[in-house]
Amino acid sequence: MSTWIEMLPVENATGSLKEAYDLAKTPAGTVDNVMRIHSQRPHTMVGHLTLYRSVLHHQDNTLPLWFLEAVGVFTSLLNNCEYSFKHHCTNMRRLLKDDERFAAIETALRGQAPEAAFSGKELALMRYTEKLTISPGKVEAADLEAAKSAGATDGEILEVNQVCAYFCYSNRTINGLGVTLAGDTVGYYKDQQKDQD
Repeated sequence: MSTWIEMLPVENATGSLKEAYDLAKTPAGTVDNVMRIHSQRPHTMVGHLTLYRSVLHHQDNTLPLWFLEAVGVFTSLLNNCEYSFKHHCTNMRRLLKDDERFAAIETALRGQAPEAAFSGKELALMRYTEKLTISPGKVEAADLEAAKSAGATDGEILEVNQVCAYFCYSNRTINGLGVTLAGDTVGYYKDQQKDQD
């Protein structure tokens, strides 16, 4: 079993569940377990999918997608979410197209030492991600000022905030319901729809 609650089959879905599954299908025609786990309440699948696409794949984001994936990878590592880590680490690797840089980033993030692979604005945003994930009640204006001093704009800080917050939500959905990778195709879908209004 790939989860601790029943995931209803994609093949037999009707009504609102079929509509939700159709929205969540990958270009390969499959539905990942992170979405299938919502099958008992299809409206939450639609909400999850909408949030995911708006914070990570919207055309108006200005930070590189590989970096937003790195934020998700770091958040997932800090939350001990192997499912999201594997999916989004694979995405980051494919988007970077630089195995040496990828290896350095993965090692740094696994060791909770982002300074080993990032500098400047990127490092400040990773430090913000770490604090927001581990100690959200301790985040203060100074954390954002540090990112701004390193060159991050308010909009970029918001992008990182939303990606981190999304992954905290998703990680807790996955970890709290025992979602595994069984049956998933892991990684970035080249033809994935990238912008949702």
